Amino acid sequence: MNNPALAVVVDDDPSVRDALDSLLRSIGLQTRVLGSPAELLQAALPDVPGCIVLDVRLPGISGLDLQGQLAGQGIPLPIVFMTGHGDIPMTVRAMKAGAVDFLSKPFRDQDMLDAVSAAIERDRQRRQESAARDSLDSRYATLTPREREVMAHVVAGLMNKQVAGVLNLSEITVKIHRGNVMRKMGVRSLADLVRHAEALGVHVTGR
Repeated sequence: MNNPALAVVVDDDPSVRDALDSLLRSIGLQTRVLGSPAELLQAALPDVPGCIVLDVRLPGISGLDLQGQLAGQGIPLPIVFMTGHGDIPMTVRAMKAGAVDFLSKPFRDQDMLDAVSAAIERDRQRRQESAARDSLDSRYATLTPREREVMAHVVAGLMNKQVAGVLNLSEITVKIHRGNVMRKMGVRSLADLVRHAEALGVHVTGR
């Protein structure tokens, strides 16, 4: 399998690291096994869909505090927590902060595999959405300032003749700009253009 997904295991217990390394590799995942938060913060990870399997009790800072640090540094990998000392407030805090699951030790292998699979799927979807947004931003960047004005008025519901009046252009010029907008944005219908405009936050200004 090319560029398999990644599971990063952070636990200070070597036996847990080894067991999870073997388990996760058995379903074709790449793994990185680390013993401390510092190792994770310094690690160079491959740019593939993945997740972090994180023990709550770690040397230095807790897994919950590490979750906050990762979010603050813009590291978006989903987290599956595991602990031998879990309680309800701890679980609630982790889940509110975006954790995918919170497993109590000892956990069943299948429960861990299910949680990791769900976390990797979440990261895969995030990456797809991010790539789609980047593509949309790139297409919008190719529009001229006048084409952006025409697009904003068109998606606001104005007809070509009305756009021409607002922008003091001829109707044929508006049609040309509108055609360029449709082509550059890669859409074939007004409905698709409206959806793209909503995603971009395009709206009419100065009216």
